[in-house]
Amino acid sequence: MDEKFRKLKTTLLEQEKWPLLYFFKFIVPNDSDKIEQVKELLPTKDNLSFRTSRDIRYIAISSKEVMPDADSIIDVYEKAAEIKGVIAL
Repeated sequence: MDEKFRKLKTTLLEQEKWPLLYFFKFIVPNDSDKIEQVKELLPTKDNLSFRTSRDIRYIAISSKEVMPDADSIIDVYEKAAEIKGVIAL
């Protein structure tokens, strides 16, 4: 596990009560393949919101998801980090 994810898990997520409604937000290059890859990371596709940057080069993808534990959240972030150009907020 990457150090930044370990820090997130220990300082924030392990202090919560589970399951937890968690807010994910990703900045994705405006590329349909990358957008689909990020959408596939999220457990549900019902509550996604999209916002285009002013210059239309990026799409912000947001979603509120009920997550069972901290490891589930870290798993989403680790997979997102493998997608070139994606920024997790």
